[in-house]
Amino acid sequence: MELLALEGKIKEKTYGKQKIYFADQSQFKDVSDADLKSMDSQISELSAEAQSLTQSCRQLDAELKELNSSLTTEEMMSEIQELKAECSGCRARLEKIKSVTNHVTPEEKEKVYKEQTVYVKEWKKRKRLASDMINAILEGYPKSKKEFLDEVGVETDEDCKVVVPST
Repeated sequence: MELLALEGKIKEKTYGKQKIYFADQSQFKDVSDADLKSMDSQISELSAEAQSLTQSCRQLDAELKELNSSLTTEEMMSEIQELKAECSGCRARLEKIKSVTNHVTPEEKEKVYKEQTVYVKEWKKRKRLASDMINAILEGYPKSKKEFLDEVGVETDEDCKVVVPST
């Protein structure tokens, strides 16, 4: 910077320990107000054009992203073939199910539901009885319930992750 100042291309001012460098305005020709206004209008036009180009570029980028994320024609055809194959498999399965003559009658279905209700009630009753017996034994037992169940070899529904069905 100091070399440019010595050559006279820029000016230097010293303020205490700081030096400030700036362009030497005398090397530029004087510009009239009309020229300044025309330059300002040209700057405004170029700024507006740059802004519109930036907006257009953003729109094109968004469109490109959308097109890149969508499937190509070949991928689309492949997907359609897979879906048609799956659909035909489902239709064949449906026809097979419809053609079977041993459908469950409503009476049989009702009978099975009633049997399930009976068995679930029995399950709950036996579970409650077993729980009551275990709790009675645990009143005088010095160890924890878990240790007792392990020692006796009892597996609870919760240990086996079994849930009693609702009736």
